[in-house]
Amino acid sequence: MGLKEELKLSKELISTEHEALLGLYYTTIALKKHAAEFFAPFGLTDVQFNLMMMLRHHGGTEGLSQARLSEMMMVNRANVTGLVDRLEKAGMVQRTAAADRRYNMIQLTAKGAKLLEKADPAYGVEVQKIMSVLSKADQKALIKACNKIREKLKDNC
Repeated sequence: MGLKEELKLSKELISTEHEALLGLYYTTIALKKHAAEFFAPFGLTDVQFNLMMMLRHHGGTEGLSQARLSEMMMVNRANVTGLVDRLEKAGMVQRTAAADRRYNMIQLTAKGAKLLEKADPAYGVEVQKIMSVLSKADQKALIKACNKIREKLKDNC
């Protein structure tokens, strides 16, 4: 089903570019909604899961600073602070003073790692299920197209 039919629009969209951009936008919204439903039984949000996965796969033994997490997640530091606060309260992550002492390192706790052991395999299956509608070539083309759009946005269009 096309976007026009899905949104029950009475007229065609103004241009192919507009339809493509709206397609990305509405697909993102649908993915966010699906992610909220998927992660709810684990007591997580998609953003919390993402942060915990970054710590697991990129944090090494010392963890990651909130500034680095902010860069990786492409959000401001205040958002990461609130996110870390909630995960720390739930016992999923811990803050430890860095050698510099001007900032903290964020590490996954044993409780957080145990939750990821349950959530990550299910997430992998879900990703495969969602992306199976695209061939490997289509997936690579999608990656390339998204990379191009992000590069253009970095250049301030």
